[in-house]
Amino acid sequence: MKPFPNVCYAIFLSAEVLTGRADQAGVAPTDPPIIQIATAHSALTLRAGDDGRLYELGYGRAEKNSSTTDRPPRESEFYPQYGDGFVWEPALQAAHVDGNTSTDLRYVREDSRTLGTNVTLTRIELKDSHYPFYVTLCLERFRNEDVIEQWVEIRHQEHGVVVLRHFASSAPVFNAREYWLTQFYGDWAREATMEEEKLGPGIKILDSKLGVRASRFRFPSFALSENGPAREDSGEVIGGSLAWSGSYQLAFDMDSDNHLRALCGINPSGEAVHLEPGRIFKTPAMLWTWSAHGAGRMTRNFDRWARRYGIRDGDQPRPVLLNNWEATGFNFDEKAIVSLFDGAQAIGADVFLLDDGWFGNAHPRNDDHAGLGDWQVNTNKLPRGLSYLAAQAGRRGVKFGIWIEPEMVNPRSDLFEKHPDWAIQQPHRPLELSRNQLDLDLSNPAVQQFVRRVVDEVFGTPGVSFVKWDCNRYVTQPGSTYLPPGRQSDLLIDYNLALYNIMARMAKKYPRTMAMLCSGGGGRADYGALKYFDEMWPSDNTDPLHRVFIQWGYSYFFPAEAVCDHITRSGNRPLKFAEDVAMSGALGVDMDLRKLPPAELEQLASAVALYKKEIRDVVEQGDLYRLRSPYEHPCAALDYVSADRSRAVLFVYQVKDGDDGSVRPRGLDPQARYRVREVNLPAGANSQLAGDGRVMDGVTLMRDGLRPPCHKPCDSAVIELVKGGAMALPSDESTRPSFR
Repeated sequence: MKPFPNVCYAIFLSAEVLTGRADQAGVAPTDPPIIQIATAHSALTLRAGDDGRLYELGYGRAEKNSSTTDRPPRESEFYPQYGDGFVWEPALQAAHVDGNTSTDLRYVREDSRTLGTNVTLTRIELKDSHYPFYVTLCLERFRNEDVIEQWVEIRHQEHGVVVLRHFASSAPVFNAREYWLTQFYGDWAREATMEEEKLGPGIKILDSKLGVRASRFRFPSFALSENGPAREDSGEVIGGSLAWSGSYQLAFDMDSDNHLRALCGINPSGEAVHLEPGRIFKTPAMLWTWSAHGAGRMTRNFDRWARRYGIRDGDQPRPVLLNNWEATGFNFDEKAIVSLFDGAQAIGADVFLLDDGWFGNAHPRNDDHAGLGDWQVNTNKLPRGLSYLAAQAGRRGVKFGIWIEPEMVNPRSDLFEKHPDWAIQQPHRPLELSRNQLDLDLSNPAVQQFVRRVVDEVFGTPGVSFVKWDCNRYVTQPGSTYLPPGRQSDLLIDYNLALYNIMARMAKKYPRTMAMLCSGGGGRADYGALKYFDEMWPSDNTDPLHRVFIQWGYSYFFPAEAVCDHITRSGNRPLKFAEDVAMSGALGVDMDLRKLPPAELEQLASAVALYKKEIRDVVEQGDLYRLRSPYEHPCAALDYVSADRSRAVLFVYQVKDGDDGSVRPRGLDPQARYRVREVNLPAGANSQLAGDGRVMDGVTLMRDGLRPPCHKPCDSAVIELVKGGAMALPSDESTRPSFR
């Protein structure tokens, strides 16, 4: 895992301080400084005003925002505060020790330092004009990826507790004729549904109040297109993504002069921070990227950033996983699990994952009503333990992984019987269960210690090299028996901060154990938790026809290697279609291979081999180009192109009746020649792709395209393009980085 340059999230920007300093809050600098935080193609430009406040001059194309022309100050204050003249939605609201609910922040100083050839951190200190109350705006840039990350650090030296009511991570202002907002909403099995709308005057809020696994109904990322609906390859598009797994709020506030402020951070509804003197409260990070080339460039910026900084080991191939859940559910024993290892070996899977149901003795985990919290191997099901299973898998050349849900507890468990007060609950209210379980109160240090011990016992089990970390409910009764009455509003923030500490410890202590982030599907689709994991499970809906849409939505903010796409028989779709859809991400399999006819088992093994040996590196490390949206066309299409543009993989999925003609790939080298080959054909089948086997130049392919052999729903094609006309494949598997 590559280390982050700061324990907090930040706006990752390259900063140039053009001039000026101020040494005291409330004293306007004689020469107000211009602060420009520039990436390769964009810049955020700030100015300390004559009144001592900090203003934003613009964010977007660097040369457009280099002007020092004054703008109306109340409309562009960079981090506006409540209660001292500002009448719009505030970024910060605090109640000082004496009861004063106003804050008046003035520029003090800034400091910029280089954290590497690509990363620069700028810290801008603001101080209240009266109180010893300090806010540091932290701006960090990743120059080459065109990503800016911002977070805020708040501290004070007042004589008592200051209560923070609003504490946005970022609150930039945009200036355009009109704004089009794309959000990604849904529910269980309907994640990442896209919808775009034109914003009008007033406030538009996208939020979650779930506290835990807060992405259940909408993940905290959005695209904002200026001066027209978002296009894939042209127009100015701003992408935003909040790195936080708890309740969040993304508020878009348009004033009468058509300025749009985006206030992004923790949801202040029902949540507050009681800040003691000397303690620093750090908000989660807000990631920003700006594109002059539509949503496609926005995506490629996020993908490149994520591979280097946002996920674990982003330069390593993801293993092909076989899961037992579809084959056995909760009903298995040692013999049944061992019998599945032969199938894993037969199809070339790298890892076998033992899912839910392996633990609990006094309260055995035979269904979802019992056992959570009792993380001991069920001796009736698995008398020789997990290490025996790992050894048996290893004999077949397959690694072994297991499922855990360490934040949760069933009332029917030893843990709950001993510690009923460890569950999140409200006094004088009957316990409200979801999936027959409760959330453990991670604000309690004793609970934190318990969860750390669970992680050590599971990750430290000999032979376990992969763990799936699940979280199957959110908070509906946010109360803590540990926190005092006056601190109950701190619960959900304390929970998520403690969770991140546990996850960070896990990632550091067990760097060679891969980890999948799961949350009843896509309940944690955010970079707050994902930075500690190799990949995430986007949805429990594995019907490949539905997955075309689900994976399309996720593709806007998350690289293919981070999104698990599994081959299943859900929806009873053709096996080839299920394979082709799953191969566009981190490939896995959820099937009972014991019941598969020999011909289908051979077809599945062939698809896995193709993925691992020929296309995995392009899909997982290549640049994504979305070619045809399933929301707008009967045939969806996308391609991945390697960094050197020598290879590309084109995926085509027919989602309904209709003919759209040729599909034109993008991202190729116009001057190069590429051999065209349709791959993943069933045994004995001949390609119906016009041009299959031909060598064509890049400019012709991108201009005229290829006519895919897809005519009816669930037809699909995978087409490989290799530069130079030769079908040279990647280096031999033995020379490639091996799965941990």
